[in-house]
Amino acid sequence: MTRDEGRGRVALVTGAGSGIGLATAGVLAARGWRVVLADLNIAAARAAAETLGAEAVALDVTDAAATEAVFADVEARLGPLEALVANAGLIQPGDPPERLALEEFDRVIAVNLRGVYVSCVAAGRRMAARGRGGIVVTGSITASRTAPLHAYAPSKAAAVHMAACLAAEWGRSGVRVNAVSPGYVATPPVQAAIERGLRDPALLAEASALGRMVRPEEIGAAVAFLLSEDAAAITGINLPVDAGWLAGAHLATYGGLRPAR
Repeated sequence: MTRDEGRGRVALVTGAGSGIGLATAGVLAARGWRVVLADLNIAAARAAAETLGAEAVALDVTDAAATEAVFADVEARLGPLEALVANAGLIQPGDPPERLALEEFDRVIAVNLRGVYVSCVAAGRRMAARGRGGIVVTGSITASRTAPLHAYAPSKAAAVHMAACLAAEWGRSGVRVNAVSPGYVATPPVQAAIERGLRDPALLAEASALGRMVRPEEIGAAVAFLLSEDAAAITGINLPVDAGWLAGAHLATYGGLRPAR
């Protein structure tokens, strides 16, 4: 597709104040979408939106009534919403389950699963009524493999599966729903963990087939593809964008990933 593939159509990105959401908003804006950056941290969203020449709105995805009001307001001011990137999410401490507070578990599920569902329904019902639209849910490679993240990983697995369920529900109404599952990306939480000595960037890179971490804008490019006409026949999938982490993870039992030839 050309760089004007968005053609001024409206796209809303949740959790767009930083990290993958911000990078995705930037990619979409560069490709001609009229982007709305939605985030609980409205100051961060506004600062980013000003840089991108985009809109910013405050949004708590766990509040169904507020989410509905935000989507109604966006459409009233900007026109029909043609794309949603349901990206807002929380990470969690890597505590063992016996030390993971249930309040923390509930908080992660409320944002990463319920919040994604609330956002998808607010957008999807409008899109289905018009007979067109696209939704991309941010999953994770932890949706496909075990991880010591006993709220986050199950929440992402559920969100990925939910995207497939919604694709089957709304496909005949012209709405495509897909998921992207990022690998290890140098987002602020990951970078903070590296700086605190909790994660080793060399190990994160070594675990992938490409031998590196993923750049945030590479997730944005995958999202833009799934929302584009080039992906018009694609719905209900989960697209890993992980530098080959899933492909190479099992090779430890064969001596590790193969070196460059």
